[in-house]
Amino acid sequence: MASPGTATALGTGAILLWASLATLTTLKGPIPPFQTTAIVFTIGAGVAALVALVRGRLNCIRPTAASLALGIYGLFGYHALYFAALSLAPPAEAHLVSSLWALLTVLFSGLLPGAGLRWRHVLGAVLGLAAAAVLVVDQLDLAQGDGGRRLGFLLALGCALVWSSYSVGSRLLAAVPSESIAASCLATAALALAASLAFEQWAMPADRTAWLALLGLGVGPVGAAFLLWDIGMKGGSVPLLGVLSYASPIISTGLLIALGFAAATWALAAACALMVAAAAIATRSG
Repeated sequence: MASPGTATALGTGAILLWASLATLTTLKGPIPPFQTTAIVFTIGAGVAALVALVRGRLNCIRPTAASLALGIYGLFGYHALYFAALSLAPPAEAHLVSSLWALLTVLFSGLLPGAGLRWRHVLGAVLGLAAAAVLVVDQLDLAQGDGGRRLGFLLALGCALVWSSYSVGSRLLAAVPSESIAASCLATAALALAASLAFEQWAMPADRTAWLALLGLGVGPVGAAFLLWDIGMKGGSVPLLGVLSYASPIISTGLLIALGFAAATWALAAACALMVAAAAIATRSG
């Protein structure tokens, strides 16, 4: 198992990869949520299996019943809600609401034995919450009278609850090799495919950009990121990773603005300042 410092660093890599999630989800176009989940998790399972093969740990892919159940809950539950949320609400703001899982992860980590929750983590989490709040408040005002947007924001909040509980729960299964995430990805893909065939009209990606976006989702934020995050949750600092996770929505919003999918506002600058303060407080010693 990686040292705590290395595990935390690897978990931070997942946070950076997730910054591309909203942009790639937007670029893939109007592909139904379950279909999207099935495609990208099939790719993600292949990525995780390939990493295990290269590391000579292919035998570690087999999950326990508990890790498989937790993986399906977290991976399938979060992404089905996430892709649905972004199809109903503005992508930048919906992503920020879903990012409240970072705050919940910090707070839930206090229930873990030896997790090392400190006052600075809680204060950093509160500042991170404020960063997300200033970015979403205007859109919440605009959502008044728009049932689709309100539902999208509620689904995004569901994302936060599912992912935070999954992340903290992973710590309780620290003895299970992280490579077993490949099996959870494959099971998630199978469930999503069944749901898509039952409830959705299958849609082909519209162009090369949409195909590349799906591939990017599977390789990065839905592939390598889960392996890195699992390592971080099982061996790193859960409270610190929860606070640092607030960097993801800030970077994500910047990407959406750069590509023309969201507008630059004063709120983004305020959120960035709050995020810098949150990270500085959470990572200080003492």
